[in-house]
Amino acid sequence: MSQIFENIKKTIADAEADVTKFYGGNNAAGSRVRKAMQDLRNMAQDLRKDVLETKNARTKK
Repeated sequence: MSQIFENIKKTIADAEADVTKFYGGNNAAGSRVRKAMQDLRNMAQDLRKDVLETKNARTKK
């Protein structure tokens, strides 16, 4: 499986505790959640590019 996808899963798992803390009243955890979501957005875009490049490489053969 793609290393990018594995990183996405790890980031989500790591952010889960901060999401719980934020909704429990810890505002500092909200900053960490927002940073994790921005990182996820960037990783998702990288995965989209990788999938497209891989698909295009397969169709050229």
